Amino acid sequence: MTDGPLIVQSDKTLLLEIDHDAADDCRKAIAPFAELERSPEHVHTYRLTPLGLWNARAAGHDAEQVVDTLLTFSRYPVPHALLVDVAETMARYGRLRLDKHPTHGLVLTTNDRPVLEEVLRAKKVQGMLGDRIDADTVAVHPSERGNLKQALLKIGWPAEDYAGYVDGEAHAIALDETEWQLRSYQREAAESFWHGGSGVVVLPCGAGKTLVGAAAMAHAQATTLILVTNTVSARQWKDELVRRTSLTEDEIGEYSGAVKEVRPVTIATYQVLTTRRKGAYPHLDLLNARDWGLIVYDEVHLLPAPIFRMTADLQARRRIGLTATLVREDGREGDVFSLIGPKRYDAPWKDIESQGYIAPADCVEVRVTLPDSDRLVYATAEPEERYRLAACTPQKVKVVRDLVDRHAGQPTLVIGQYIEQLDELAAKLDAPVIKGDTSVKERQRLFDAFRSGEIGLLVVSKVANFSIDLPSAEVAIQVSGSFGSRQEEAQRLGRLLRPKSEGKSAHFYTVVSRDTVDADFAQNRQRFLAEQGYAYRIVDAEELGGLSA
Repeated sequence: MTDGPLIVQSDKTLLLEIDHDAADDCRKAIAPFAELERSPEHVHTYRLTPLGLWNARAAGHDAEQVVDTLLTFSRYPVPHALLVDVAETMARYGRLRLDKHPTHGLVLTTNDRPVLEEVLRAKKVQGMLGDRIDADTVAVHPSERGNLKQALLKIGWPAEDYAGYVDGEAHAIALDETEWQLRSYQREAAESFWHGGSGVVVLPCGAGKTLVGAAAMAHAQATTLILVTNTVSARQWKDELVRRTSLTEDEIGEYSGAVKEVRPVTIATYQVLTTRRKGAYPHLDLLNARDWGLIVYDEVHLLPAPIFRMTADLQARRRIGLTATLVREDGREGDVFSLIGPKRYDAPWKDIESQGYIAPADCVEVRVTLPDSDRLVYATAEPEERYRLAACTPQKVKVVRDLVDRHAGQPTLVIGQYIEQLDELAAKLDAPVIKGDTSVKERQRLFDAFRSGEIGLLVVSKVANFSIDLPSAEVAIQVSGSFGSRQEEAQRLGRLLRPKSEGKSAHFYTVVSRDTVDADFAQNRQRFLAEQGYAYRIVDAEELGGLSA
């Protein structure tokens, strides 16, 4: 027995004692292959899953490294059966591979014939495969390249894709680094993607994912389709590309609800691509409008189902997904892995913080107590109504006002889910509000005014969760959210992480109603950030006076 911080259990759970001196080193070492499940105060629970192990394998980690990490940090002897299972699970990746055959086109090959025989008899892949070429090779219908990878992942035999990519239509794109330089991790991320051919880059909000996308475009030197979450984000991408690359405004098109431009670099919103008319998706033709050499998926963790379906048909195009967290609340991480590609680069948030590229953050959960009358209403409400009642309690208004006063003079965002609550807060705080029905023009005006300092307080709905660049923001006060969404929590903290003057910390407050589902959801929301090393202090609303600003 050693004094390690980790307890490795035979049910594939890993218990990390976070007060241990080696806890940070252990957390970084297990992050590439273990998923955080729970993060209370003293012991965090991780789990080993096949997808996590396959992602690590695709990123270049082998079973020996994983086993060595577990042995190095474990306090007790690691169960031998678990070590065997780790090795065997990781060995499943790559026994099947997709290749280009000189005469038969796309083929599925194996270095383990019984695996191929097993797969050929699986109902999930029937209809995707053609003739048997030899004992270890079978033809694949080219249009089924993505669907086959999805199906193979689901039956436990993920295939490595060596079938290559079309170059697409050539288009000169160069980074203009005369007044700035790519950071080392941005360069590494772009190169890791390019050597892999497709895949996902995971970087904290504020760490410059757009520049990684631009660097990938400079590698590709080809026409590029960029898919983003909303029109404001599309215009931010365009501004950044014009400022940071050789591209001119005329070379970049916007394809959104308002504008339909197809140019050598086209930035389209997920919303317009997934618009349905009479059961069809008329704008998906955009994907075939040019011979794209690269497709960039911004905020890849938000990909809607129709985009997954069309991505299955785009496997011959190079694809890069950009995100701050690969957590998907719908459990479709496997589809990201099989259709966009495995994780090629993942930088821990605290590592980027330690280099000074993102701000440190002080995370505080402020708990309020429902009055007895409201508790009775909550207790007798239908289950689907309880979160709204707990999240929108008037008790939160005073807390928000106190926090805004405490941070007077610091650019502050008040963030929530429920429009009525946000309208009330905006009225009480005499602040502008941005929500779903706010026009794109008005959103841009208010965001610009916030960036310039003309406005110091802004109330925003979930429309500001993703891809909105507000580098001046120093304080965020969260009053309600998308239930227990970990990805939303990460994105909301990310609004604050641009480096501050004089190395100041950002302040992230979550106002929560105790003894309700609001508190349960809050704990779940914090799991991803706990994995990144962020700790939440919990204070009672009555104790706010004791907090230092």
